Amino acid sequence: MALTITEQNGIYFAAGAINVMTALSFKNHIETVMLNLEDLVINIENVTEIDTGGMIALRSIYAYTVKHDIKFFVVGTGCKEVYDDLYLSNVA
Repeated sequence: MALTITEQNGIYFAAGAINVMTALSFKNHIETVMLNLEDLVINIENVTEIDTGGMIALRSIYAYTVKHDIKFFVVGTGCKEVYDDLYLSNVA
């Protein structure tokens, strides 16, 4: 399934799969739009799949936000699992 990203009121809505096929374009798009942001909110409510490639992309985005002092939020169904993965990746 294709991935679409739309923006509404400063929130980026992802719909479809964030997987090995879409992860690079997802990461590149998000990194481009966040160049001038103080905070980044990604809504994953309509994401149907996040595979290892998708989590690598999210980790990369998270690392970028930490490095550039951008607040990063992931909201929607599945966000706890994403949070747990990002948190555990940074604790180790």
